[in-house]
Amino acid sequence: MTPGERRRLLGTEVIARIHREVDAAPPPPPDVIAELRRILAPALDRNASGRCPEAA
Repeated sequence: MTPGERRRLLGTEVIARIHREVDAAPPPPPDVIAELRRILAPALDRNASGRCPEAA
């Protein structure tokens, strides 16, 4: 979904509310960041070219 499609679907006000809520949320603790890096690193490495190999 493109940003334009998302904006048409949700509307500007909903997107603004989401941004405010995300901005107000506390940052995740270091252990959560470490776990997310462990989980996401293979996908990030696999997609470093900007392409999803499964879609090729």
